Amino acid sequence: MKLAIMQPYLFPYFGYFQLINTVDKFIIYDDVQYIKGGWINRNRILLNTQAHLFTFSIKNDSTFLNINQRYFTNKLDKEKEKLFKIVDSAYSKAPFYSNTKKLLECILLTDELNISDMITQSLILICNYLDIGTQFYISSEIDKDNTLKGEERVIAINKCLDSKHYINSIGGETLYSKDVFKENGITLSFIKPKLVEYKQFKNQFVPWLSIIDVLMFNSVEKTREMLQEYELI
Repeated sequence: MKLAIMQPYLFPYFGYFQLINTVDKFIIYDDVQYIKGGWINRNRILLNTQAHLFTFSIKNDSTFLNINQRYFTNKLDKEKEKLFKIVDSAYSKAPFYSNTKKLLECILLTDELNISDMITQSLILICNYLDIGTQFYISSEIDKDNTLKGEERVIAINKCLDSKHYINSIGGETLYSKDVFKENGITLSFIKPKLVEYKQFKNQFVPWLSIIDVLMFNSVEKTREMLQEYELI
């Protein structure tokens, strides 16, 4: 059984969904400290041939709170409206605008303000749209030793769910040791997404944008084909 663990990201880039699709069980890592400046509450879409950053504001609170203890501000409804307007301006002529817009409306219809709960639900809805059957689990709901940190904690989560193969994003190569995982009966691999180019408009291709961009320009069938464009290291 293959497993992956990632923090919840807002409309993440395509490689995030390649990781989800590669494993049997995907863990939302919600009980780790929220770090400002990451991709939890922001991402990029294509606007006027350039990458445009959008953000959902998060309430000011203790820097020691975990992700599942943080909330969007009461500006969220206005920020959703702003995002819809930008999406309309950016993608109204994209080939799969209508279906993707409906998906976004379904995702953003929620009144949920907890960032982990809202983003988790959005990831599940996008996976359903793409017919990705991976099971989702929430880290804070797993019975594990929460005093563990880093690599030890990741190994503990794998053991709790009887995983024999842990797959991490390529950025974790310097964080985790294949030998240490092997000593615990777990194979460790890293997923390296290939740069998959697709036709946007007439602009030079802008890579590594939000899944929103991918879905605007590609059918579900084509997107599912693109999910296979990676290598395991």
